[in-house]
Amino acid sequence: MATMTPLSPIHARLAGGSFLISTPTPADCFFPEDFTEEHRQIAQTTTDFAMNEIVPLSDQIEAKDFSVTRRLIKEASELGLTSVDIPEEYGGLEMDKVTSAIIADNIAKQGSFSVAFSAHVGIGTLPIVWYGTAEQKKYLPKLASGEFIGAYALSESTSGSDAVNARTRAVLSEDGSAYTLNGEKMWITNAGFADIFTIFAKCEVKEGKDAGKERLTAFLVEKGTPGFTVGKEEHKLGIRGSSTCPLILADCKIPAANLLGEVGKGHHIAFNILNVGRYKLGNAAVGAARMCLGNGIRYAKERKAFGKPISDFGLIQEKLADCAVGVFVGEALSYRTVGMIDAALAGVDKHDTAAIQKAIEDYAVECSIVKVWDSEMLDKVVDEILQIYAGYGYVEEYPAERAYRDSRINRIFEGTNEINRLIITGWLMKSAMSGKLALMPAIKQLMDEVMAGPTPKEDREGPLAEEHNLLASAKKLTLFAAGSATQKYMAKIADEQEVMGAIADMIIEVFAMESAILRAEKLAGKGSAEIPVAMARIYAAEALDRIELSARKIIAAVAEGDMLRTQLTILRRLAKHDSADTIALRRQVAQHVIKAGKYAI
Repeated sequence: MATMTPLSPIHARLAGGSFLISTPTPADCFFPEDFTEEHRQIAQTTTDFAMNEIVPLSDQIEAKDFSVTRRLIKEASELGLTSVDIPEEYGGLEMDKVTSAIIADNIAKQGSFSVAFSAHVGIGTLPIVWYGTAEQKKYLPKLASGEFIGAYALSESTSGSDAVNARTRAVLSEDGSAYTLNGEKMWITNAGFADIFTIFAKCEVKEGKDAGKERLTAFLVEKGTPGFTVGKEEHKLGIRGSSTCPLILADCKIPAANLLGEVGKGHHIAFNILNVGRYKLGNAAVGAARMCLGNGIRYAKERKAFGKPISDFGLIQEKLADCAVGVFVGEALSYRTVGMIDAALAGVDKHDTAAIQKAIEDYAVECSIVKVWDSEMLDKVVDEILQIYAGYGYVEEYPAERAYRDSRINRIFEGTNEINRLIITGWLMKSAMSGKLALMPAIKQLMDEVMAGPTPKEDREGPLAEEHNLLASAKKLTLFAAGSATQKYMAKIADEQEVMGAIADMIIEVFAMESAILRAEKLAGKGSAEIPVAMARIYAAEALDRIELSARKIIAAVAEGDMLRTQLTILRRLAKHDSADTIALRRQVAQHVIKAGKYAI
């Protein structure tokens, strides 16, 4: 059996979502410091290509000269950057998911191109890799080489997040030889210059439990197919150099052989592809934030005010430190997630696409966390860097303006952040109810513990001993709030979206805190880690405060009277901690990156 053999060192196989109820060690987790030499070479190759070939052509890209975009994708393919996820027998390199994430991270120096590239190598290609027949996989060598560009058409004007309620219809001919598609798709990336489209439509299921019902189904449609038209380019707030168009299907007739996967199973394709899209989007957001921070540092060192560089001022240093912490934590949680996926894929038959998808689906929570946290981190970074540029940041001649506009789409792409928050809480609750994840016993144990009165903190050692205590408190607060909400609403908790969202915020913060602490601890074990430790301390201190606020919001919604007062007392006890001197820590981090002239650890 041919199995998947990742470049990455294989770390412990941790179950998706288990971070809430387990205590992983630094050795269990994959971080950038664990990159192999080949990983580092690929990162450098991608960075060099982006800075030397893509960024200098930004004006043409932003002017929607798609011949430039196509040529650059072709050149990227010659470096192997477009074929990492494609099997070797179809012209690909078939490398690990960490490599794919590294490319997404380091290609993200120009927002519009990054979007076009990511759509091509991800959602434009993976449906065929995973679900295509041998005949359909004839497209893969062309996609790997950049001869063909891929696109993915799921959204409609009336069904964005609610994709399974698509209005586009596909009808099978009486002789079973062809499907006729009618409908319209909206906001399709790469539509203006793509060659092959994965298009989703409702189609009648002929047999099985859903016989006679219309269910979401995927089809492959080539550019130029009669009845298939690409609409006008959308004029967008950001990523203006990427192609975004509607698709019109008017009696578009395709061979029955263009059915992708099974009739009625399109939702499996859509959701499995989106899990990969989410963690890759997270990595791209981290890369964009790193690029933006580098620009901000250089500008702050050059810009003079009151007789000295503005990088000398405390409030500017605070902004630079916050951005650096964001990149550090983003790298930690993003590569930790993809490292877990690679560990789960180790030993999986590389031809068993169902097993591959199942392994990735087990980390749906982490993929959604990466997408939400990194996209919101990037929004904060571009905002702070624009503020550092001040008036210059508001004009097009400086890079902060476009970065600010380009960032905003990431909270909408790959499922809105609101939808992803509901996925995070919903997936964990479902896993808890089914017994797949032992959350309910953990919640019960915690409830028994808090009702028994205060318990002493665990005695820890090391530079992050207090942060580990904060993390333990954060996990208890999250389980306590989730348990209180579950007791109140039971199975109807899914209807309480504000509560679901607040629980998700707590879960996200726990994963981010833990990732930052474990990464800094791993670095400390390898030598001097003064800056990573400072970054982890900054993040942990303020993350616990945010977790406490979310817990208060939930408790106030689910309890009243004496029960409310009792639960708030418990909450205060669980959240009690000493304050860290985050002003001094931020100065330390800021002075480090200012001296380096870029984000550096």
